[in-house]
Amino acid sequence: MQPSLSVIILAAGKGTRMQSAKPKVLQTLAGKSLLAHVLDTCHQLTVDETIIVHGFGGEQVKSEITNQYAQSSITWVAQTEQLGTGHAVKVTLSDLPTEGQSLILYGDVPLVSCQTLAALKTANIDGMSMLTLTVDNPFGLGRIKRDQAGNITAIIEQKDADTDEQGIKEINSGIYCVDNALLHKYLPELSNDNAQQEYYLTDIVKMAVADGITIAAIEPEHTFEIEGVNNRQQLASLERTWQSKLVADLQEAGVQFADPTRVDIRGTLTAGQDVFVDVGVVFEGDCTLGDNVYIEAGCIIKNAHIGNACHLKPYCVIDSTEVGAAVDIGPFAHLRPQTVLADNSKVGNFVEIKKSTIGHGSKVNHLSYVGDATVGSGVNVGAGVITCNYDGVNKSQTIIEDNAFIGSNASLVAPVTIGDTATVAAGSVITKDVDAKALAFGRARQTQKNDYQRPTKK
Repeated sequence: MQPSLSVIILAAGKGTRMQSAKPKVLQTLAGKSLLAHVLDTCHQLTVDETIIVHGFGGEQVKSEITNQYAQSSITWVAQTEQLGTGHAVKVTLSDLPTEGQSLILYGDVPLVSCQTLAALKTANIDGMSMLTLTVDNPFGLGRIKRDQAGNITAIIEQKDADTDEQGIKEINSGIYCVDNALLHKYLPELSNDNAQQEYYLTDIVKMAVADGITIAAIEPEHTFEIEGVNNRQQLASLERTWQSKLVADLQEAGVQFADPTRVDIRGTLTAGQDVFVDVGVVFEGDCTLGDNVYIEAGCIIKNAHIGNACHLKPYCVIDSTEVGAAVDIGPFAHLRPQTVLADNSKVGNFVEIKKSTIGHGSKVNHLSYVGDATVGSGVNVGAGVITCNYDGVNKSQTIIEDNAFIGSNASLVAPVTIGDTATVAAGSVITKDVDAKALAFGRARQTQKNDYQRPTKK
């Protein structure tokens, strides 16, 4: 039977160098808070208990995370004094089981992978395992001290390291997997007799060595997995590193980017083969692209499914929309939530569609607004057409049946139904249902005054 697994996430830091009223762990990377990245990774593991240690802006952190993870069971523990990482873990002891293991993570180290954490847990055979990394420039970081046999004997902080120890290039990430029994034993014994006068979590390594425990160490696949965020520059750098990784994975899957450095993926993006993405495109939330999708510059795509062989022309905004196959969209189209476009349909220049279905082969080409509508197949919606769906209080439905033709600049005042193969004359205001195959006019008779004299300026 596998031992139970707890996760302790240290998220109490103020992040003074961020120069922000927002707690550091709520700063965003790839459209998601740093702490949410850590939680999402943990949710890929089988975790029995999640404990978050909060401090500065704790109520704000609790509120945002609780709302976002309403279905998750999270234990919140306050660290009222910032006395070091050892103290931060120590305040969890009253909530931490005495059996099982704990992963110790950080709310401002967002990109450690599930695979790395799983390997770290597997490596913990004797009671403790840790994540380390060999770097060219270890300045400012805790060094891993080993004996002649290669066994870890201690972690030496930069300010406490002598000249030889400062030359060590294997550094401590601060991420551990530790038996809970050892945490309950060692944390109460920590001392702050050091240059920082803090309770170092790293001292539990020395205690474990003294008890004859062999400490396992593994290295992550990617350096960025242990990178923390302390200021805006580090956040921006890590953002670009993460974006490069996401783009590289998609390139391996067959996606072509016009410029891999000029695209942002703020969520998850799944794409088929022979997809092209031009510059300045932003993906948010969960997005899916079929095969042979062609996306031109400046599009923003959020929580959308785009079918095979679709063409998105420049500067479209597509939000929570289902797009069928071989659909042309844009330029400058705005598809709002609950829009469904059937196969071979077309949405053109400066068209806005909201909470509507556009049927197979139908066209809404120019300068139109379609809201709360069901549009059948083979329908042509002319330039400047508006579905008047809102009376100031209630939203009402417009139904346009198959093969109808809606002339330019018509206003369809909902609730209203336009019948199969009906025609609405240009410029009409339609307030009553139109029968199938009928022609509907709803405009004033044209009059003409010959030899009209325009007003002149007095």
